[in-house]
Amino acid sequence: MRELIDDPVIRTIDHFRGARDAARPEDRLREVRKRAARLREELLSAPPVSCFRSRGLVRVPYPTRYGLRDAFRGPTPFMHIVNRVFIVQFEAGGALRTLLVSPSDVRANAETPFFKRLGGAFGPFQETGRRLIAPELGTVESHLADAGLLPEDIDYITYDHLHTQDLRRWLGSRGAPGLFPRAKLLVMRQEWQSALGLLPPQRDWYCPGGLDGVDEGRVVLLDGDVMLGDNVALVHTPGHTEGNHSIVVRTSEGVFVTSENGVGPDAYAPRASRIPGLARHAAETGMEVIPNGNTLERGLDQYISMVQEKEIAGPSRQNPDFPGMVCSSELGAHWLFPGIRPTFSFGDLTLGAPVRPARATAHPKPAAAATA
Repeated sequence: MRELIDDPVIRTIDHFRGARDAARPEDRLREVRKRAARLREELLSAPPVSCFRSRGLVRVPYPTRYGLRDAFRGPTPFMHIVNRVFIVQFEAGGALRTLLVSPSDVRANAETPFFKRLGGAFGPFQETGRRLIAPELGTVESHLADAGLLPEDIDYITYDHLHTQDLRRWLGSRGAPGLFPRAKLLVMRQEWQSALGLLPPQRDWYCPGGLDGVDEGRVVLLDGDVMLGDNVALVHTPGHTEGNHSIVVRTSEGVFVTSENGVGPDAYAPRASRIPGLARHAAETGMEVIPNGNTLERGLDQYISMVQEKEIAGPSRQNPDFPGMVCSSELGAHWLFPGIRPTFSFGDLTLGAPVRPARATAHPKPAAAATA
């Protein structure tokens, strides 16, 4: 594995070191909230990234009992979430860097046990059912091309966690080249180790063999929070998984935080939500966030992490009733699942225009991607 010292773009930060050490959960929450406000102010004093761009990849059904837990009060057993990929460009070390957040190989990821069983319920009409309830919106490759970028322009890829992900197409496997010849994967050490040694409660949500044969020299293991340049942070936010981290970006519209601890702005501001049950649940229980709970690896930590995320993000400029939580899997509406639609969502975003880095003067043919 690469060590952080080998990469001058990445530096460790200690804003939250020891913030969760107190024995009392309320003390941990109070300390995390206070430090989140401090990080937010520091980021707002930095210049915005030159480009923040999100695009939809696929819409998938997801059980409401996971996405909105006990808060949802309606008959619909499923909700729809939209998986997105994000292109973030920022200056660091005197050069333009390109970070790709949540690039999903949609067809390979469909082998994830939970979603494979769901698709199998259609029997001989499986392909028709997939197109109906899980329509593909685009591919990583098509969105990169639309942005005017080539695979060799990508410096880093990262995911808030590795549920459903098959990395072999992007990083290569067992000597076969991947699509991104230069990219390094940024991942929390705990998340990487978890994905290599799963227990049954976790296994249903990780893509079998998704890391097999990946060159570990292309993987940067993070042992805590880091900054990429001056305006992008990766902050360890355990909960949804033990190694979950949030991607924090200073944009021209303030601070955006990307995570899947929650499934959209409604989950981070339930009192403002018009989804049946959320506001009432928050009023009755005092819950200020609704965790995404398909695995619940660390429940109290997830609650604290969601508060941490929304405090770092602060109010959205588009709708101040909701924080700037631009989730990697965002709740969306679908005609098959009536009665559940987001009160507010960000959808696809375009802040700034992506540009090719100065080093990329030639246009070599991209390497063939490894087959999963």
